[in-house]
Amino acid sequence: MGKLWPAFEVSVRDAADADLVLAAADDYSPTAVEEDEHGGALRIFFSTAESRDRAVVALCDRFTLTRIDVDDEDWARRGHGDLSPVVVGRVTVYPAHPARPAFPAHRDPIDIVIPPSMGFGTGHHATTRLCLAALQSLDLRGKSVLDVGTGSGLLAIAAVKLGAAIAAGTDDDADAIQAASENVALNGVTTVNLVVSDVMKEPLPTADVVVANLTGALIVRAASRLVAAMKPGGVLILSGVLASERDDVLRAFANQTVIDLVQEDEWLGFTLESAR
Repeated sequence: MGKLWPAFEVSVRDAADADLVLAAADDYSPTAVEEDEHGGALRIFFSTAESRDRAVVALCDRFTLTRIDVDDEDWARRGHGDLSPVVVGRVTVYPAHPARPAFPAHRDPIDIVIPPSMGFGTGHHATTRLCLAALQSLDLRGKSVLDVGTGSGLLAIAAVKLGAAIAAGTDDDADAIQAASENVALNGVTTVNLVVSDVMKEPLPTADVVVANLTGALIVRAASRLVAAMKPGGVLILSGVLASERDDVLRAFANQTVIDLVQEDEWLGFTLESAR
């Protein structure tokens, strides 16, 4: 048996109902969301049972929730065959090494392998796709990149493959850093440094480009720390933000210049530039 991931299941009537649940759960640092194929229920996952239980206590007055624990290896076995490659611009993310690249027609293609895990992103979530697109909108050649909340390490790996001189990944979950380390080795990159670190407790290293694919609530709380991590003239990429949290995020980063704001489904991706 693999690691058990704490989660809760909740029934939802429509997309608006799902948005309410996601926004309400945001304060408790969920790590992943899985939607029932028929759209009638959500599973929201957490890194610890304590976080899951605090969310359940806080939300049970508004929603009917059921605590569950999902085996990571079982999820990976079930999900592996259903996971198709994710294509974002030049980048294709595979769940396993392909026998033959699926998209050879792409100019200067970049292939990345991220084995599936319930706890860490494989590129299939809209927020990860938004960050991958934002990274490709920049000239990363020779730049340093910081990936805050790195999870699987995908964005840090992508940054190096897109030309960054060096990338750092931080996460407060030691399991995430272990998974990211394995993925860095799997993808043959050598200039990604990974460290266990809590964005709200430890100072962040500085970088030319800072990526934070977190949650809207955490991004707002950590705004001053994320801005401080940008070198003068640097760029900050944000995602994990629901459309309903747009104004909160814009207020938190009012002193930065918005150079791009993109929406996919209910999720937003921001690209901000710091003052020089």
